[in-house]
Amino acid sequence: MNRDLNVKQPLAPFEFTKPGEQSVQQLVRPSLSFWQDASYRLFKNKIAMAGFGLIILMVLLSIIGPMLTPYSYNDTDLTQINGPMSAEHWFGTDTLGRDLWARVWTGARVSLIVGVIGAIVPSLIGVVIGGISGYFGGKLDMLIMRFIDICICVPQLIYVILIMIYFGSGPGPIIAAFAITGWMGSARNIRGLVLQLKEQEFVLAAKTLGATPARLIAKHLIPNTLGIIIVGITTAVPAAIFYEAYLSFIGIGIKPPMSSWGQLVNDGIKVFRVFPSQLFIPSIFICLTMLSFNLFGDGLRDAFDPKLRR
Repeated sequence: MNRDLNVKQPLAPFEFTKPGEQSVQQLVRPSLSFWQDASYRLFKNKIAMAGFGLIILMVLLSIIGPMLTPYSYNDTDLTQINGPMSAEHWFGTDTLGRDLWARVWTGARVSLIVGVIGAIVPSLIGVVIGGISGYFGGKLDMLIMRFIDICICVPQLIYVILIMIYFGSGPGPIIAAFAITGWMGSARNIRGLVLQLKEQEFVLAAKTLGATPARLIAKHLIPNTLGIIIVGITTAVPAAIFYEAYLSFIGIGIKPPMSSWGQLVNDGIKVFRVFPSQLFIPSIFICLTMLSFNLFGDGLRDAFDPKLRR
């Protein structure tokens, strides 16, 4: 009798034995970089991808939406005042006979541009100031942090309103107001991360090899905080859109005849009892855009958080 028949053959990877026998499975995880792993987990997050898809839809409609109607956002027709939704005017008309479809998507361009740039610029300023404060430390760090602690006690919106009153209305002054006042939160976050990273071995090695402080901050410290920076920018965009809408609503933001979602809400509230659609339509788009950015930002946070890796 052949004794080799009693010898059990080794199991192949991911192959299980018959019932009643001990099962063996070789769990092999492919080697992925940080960005590959984060992208994989982000794409698996259906809610975050739904938010991202809604953002893309809003951007596309803001680009091609005004082209789908023969009317300009500023064309008036006094024979079509407060017209209902129809095949000619898909969202109806306002109190001056202007096509609301054209005004909504022209206003989307302004609101999205102000929201995105108004979130990116202060975040970049905060990255630079926070990186410098965290790396050098000492009296410079104490001076910057005490200045931020004093300024951050007052709500940002109050600073923005005061700056808007001084500089005037328009997209440019709104973005400038956000840039002047919105960098403090990101600076504190980046400063804390840099304080942790500057004691790591790769930073000490680069310093030993003669890297200058500017190179250490730009090439080693800031790139390792990109995940937090991207998440912060994504979550700051809906706040900037809300601030723009609020400023336009109270009359110190975007001025007529230029259109923005906040300015359309300001116009719609005046005729809300009679023509509620003029208020609801821009309000719905503001809510959907803010929701989509928040969902996508939450997905980015989960994807970039190492504690959530499996």
